[in-house]
Amino acid sequence: MATGVDLTAYTPAEVATVVEAASRAGRAARLQLKVDTGLRRGGALPEDWPDLVAAARAAEQAGALRVTGIWSHFAAAEDPTHPANDAQEAVFRAALEVVAAAGLEPEVRHLANSAAALLRPSAHFDLVRCGIASYGIDPAPDVPDAAYPGGRPDLVPAMTVRAPLALSKRLAAGDGVSYGHTWVAPAETTVGLVPLGYGDGVPRHAAAGVGTPEAAEVLVGGRRRPVRGRVCMDQLVVDLDGETFPPGTPVVLFGPGRDGEPTALDWARACGTIDYEVVTRFRGRARRVHVDDPEDAVVEDVAEVGDR
Repeated sequence: MATGVDLTAYTPAEVATVVEAASRAGRAARLQLKVDTGLRRGGALPEDWPDLVAAARAAEQAGALRVTGIWSHFAAAEDPTHPANDAQEAVFRAALEVVAAAGLEPEVRHLANSAAALLRPSAHFDLVRCGIASYGIDPAPDVPDAAYPGGRPDLVPAMTVRAPLALSKRLAAGDGVSYGHTWVAPAETTVGLVPLGYGDGVPRHAAAGVGTPEAAEVLVGGRRRPVRGRVCMDQLVVDLDGETFPPGTPVVLFGPGRDGEPTALDWARACGTIDYEVVTRFRGRARRVHVDDPEDAVVEDVAEVGDR
């Protein structure tokens, strides 16, 4: 509160807690109210909304706080045909009517997440909350271009995950790879060892036959190379198709895709998940570097996660 951060309340009891904190701080709080329009996470249910609004209005009249915003969150905005979108927007508009009737005049009203910001202009109100889209990840990759009122935006993923190749080695036909030998070389080939694993955020089931029909790929030597065998805690193996590369050769797990490397969406589809999960998993030994230009990022230490 001392730093001027807006708080959010879901219940009259939370409003009372904010009022007490404001009294101790000796200044009025900035408070936003959240209504649950259908996501069923945080927020007041519509039947409880009038009591929350009344409590906030009383506290505002007493000078303990200023109601600065009213908000909610979509459940299915990435699917513009989903009936929940119309229903949630209707509930939100009804909630705003209760707010106006109580005499509250919030600075901002906001409902739209990244998907709704791009796909649903009617839900823009006073501001939109771009989350994943601000990192260049398309919140609705399966929606056709024609569904975008202003055309599909040219989003460029900001995150690149790199690691140096640890070694290359030759395999004979019939050699199994990694735990359980879930992949066996059908012919003589070469493989490369990459020092990243599920302890760093790589999905364990990134190889074909380990929970998914297709293998995730990485970029080595200008070509995409499939992950082979189970991903281990701190390393994974990729098929180099007969080629060998010296230790330290850059390996790109995923990035913007402009140089032929896989994207986070490619990894998500190979692993049966969403790219939101892929980009938020990386931790452990992965060193996060923020750069203005991707060309400024260099491979150092065990692995690198670059955000532009």
